[in-house]
Amino acid sequence: MSTTRGVSDQGASTLCCCGAASGPLAWLFGMALLVAVGLGAVRAAGPAPDGWVDDLSPISAADWDYDKAAHLLERVGFGGTPVEVERLAGMTPERAVDELVNYTTIDNGQTPGFEASPIWDSGMDPFPKSRAEAVRIARETGVSMGVAMLPEGESRRLQPVVNKFFYGLRSNAIETQRLAIWFGERMLITQRPLEEKLTLFWHGHFATGNGKVRDTRMMLQQNEMLRANAAGSFRDLLVGILTDPAMLVYLDNGENRKGHPNENFGRELLELFTMGVGNYTEQDIREASRAFTGWTNDVLEFKFDATNHDDGEKTFLGRTGAYNGEDIIDIILDTPVTAEYISAKLYRFFVREDIADVTRAELATTFRESGYQLRPLLRRMFLSKDFYSDASYATQVKSPVHLVVSTYRKLGLTRLPTIPDFGRLTAGLGQTLFNPPNVAGWAGGRTWITPALLLERGNLFRGVLLPDTDGFWAPDRALPGIYAQVGARIDRGMNITAATQEGDAESSLLTDRDEDYNTRYGGYMGYVMAYERLNLVPRHTADLDLTGMVRSAGISTVDDVVDYFSRRFLRVPLAADPRAVLVRHLQEDLGSDRVPAAETPQVELALRSLLYLVLSSPEYQLA
Repeated sequence: MSTTRGVSDQGASTLCCCGAASGPLAWLFGMALLVAVGLGAVRAAGPAPDGWVDDLSPISAADWDYDKAAHLLERVGFGGTPVEVERLAGMTPERAVDELVNYTTIDNGQTPGFEASPIWDSGMDPFPKSRAEAVRIARETGVSMGVAMLPEGESRRLQPVVNKFFYGLRSNAIETQRLAIWFGERMLITQRPLEEKLTLFWHGHFATGNGKVRDTRMMLQQNEMLRANAAGSFRDLLVGILTDPAMLVYLDNGENRKGHPNENFGRELLELFTMGVGNYTEQDIREASRAFTGWTNDVLEFKFDATNHDDGEKTFLGRTGAYNGEDIIDIILDTPVTAEYISAKLYRFFVREDIADVTRAELATTFRESGYQLRPLLRRMFLSKDFYSDASYATQVKSPVHLVVSTYRKLGLTRLPTIPDFGRLTAGLGQTLFNPPNVAGWAGGRTWITPALLLERGNLFRGVLLPDTDGFWAPDRALPGIYAQVGARIDRGMNITAATQEGDAESSLLTDRDEDYNTRYGGYMGYVMAYERLNLVPRHTADLDLTGMVRSAGISTVDDVVDYFSRRFLRVPLAADPRAVLVRHLQEDLGSDRVPAAETPQVELALRSLLYLVLSSPEYQLA
């Protein structure tokens, strides 16, 4: 089988990079600034008085302007175009915040639903936890995952089972890539930016990875549950995630049974989801775990298994009773530290890393007094002077997903580019949607910035602004290394065993030649079978017209173009020296201090080269 190379969008084209800023040039430009001032010092002084820090009183209409509206849209969502910012700036701050927070009143019908590929067969549920389990079931029953062993006397009798197991792994992994693109598309085109931003936040807070779940259906179901409860009742959100099949599988609660409690679920509930380290005991973990025994799933449905539930007396956080899971949730919510922990985490995500004790206490009081309703808490944060203070203004390192999506929104794109691949862009910077690094999610903040990742960030948008469609390999159609090698060898006529050896020579060992199944061949066939049934990702480049953007803004001098790009894309202004570098760069590219009147590829290329440098700057890493 040959892999599919190239793209499926007839409108995609390749821009020549001749004369454009090279990757090293953009990176060196950014690094020079970084070395000169340091990332933390890149931020210019914000427009707010010093007294606004830690002041949760609301900002006044007299203090409201374009820059604060842009800051609000950047943090609450993923930024926007000048038109979108100006619309918010034309409102009062209360109306602007209320529109963003009370988003259910906004029609969002243009956001697409996920179109699942037909990869699930009857018999695949529940999917085995391992190849060994799949093989064991086949040996005991003759059938596993809906496929039968080969008849007696056949070699490699288990090969169809192994192939099907790897098909399940490969198809789900690639389908999850499609799911990430779908989520990215929603973030880009939504009319409810806070809804998607909160869904992203809860995805990191209640971190669940498909690498262990192995069921894209469950991951989609969880994502939709998080979205539906994103800004409502925190109690409803907790119940939703603790009865969510993906989370139950991820934290092994199906193994949490009466007399043999599994503490994974109870530990993460207390440590990561509600209270934080140091606010409970090991005994509290054990007792909470007992209360959640019998909470399991029947594939895509929550299931309460009464026979495996421990209904005995439990002592939890100083209280005693025959508690079940929901009782534990209510006791947790009745503990003041829970409101402090959740409101502080939301504050760090939306406002800034450091939270003063008085701010933490005030926000926690707002949260508790509302009955753990999220909207009043968010509204108070987003209206506060503290939110617009110098300490909070352009101090947040953009996450990879935020970096990519906000760039596309500021470009005014109406569909998510798939050349370069969205998942590759974010994964290369350390954030793979639906596969966080562990149950704690992504650390965020300055952990997004390392010397290696800074290089990647500096060159990130070259493929967007100067796409190479001829050299593009679609990740949902490309066989990885060893499997491509196996396929090529089989195409040359080698037998299965020889084709899957580490070297070119066939093994002489009987155990190698006559094994019941061959893992490497099963892995290869898993991809082959997956490609036959997975829906293709339509491939297309960004719909860009920077020449038209500049002309629509009514500007023509190189100075004005640099200032326009800076204001449109950066939350802080460029210093004089790097601004002069950009002006000179554009002037040299155009051969003039003005943008030529004629719309030519050379003008568009020069503007893309300029924007590439702007997006490569340290300033652009900050939100």
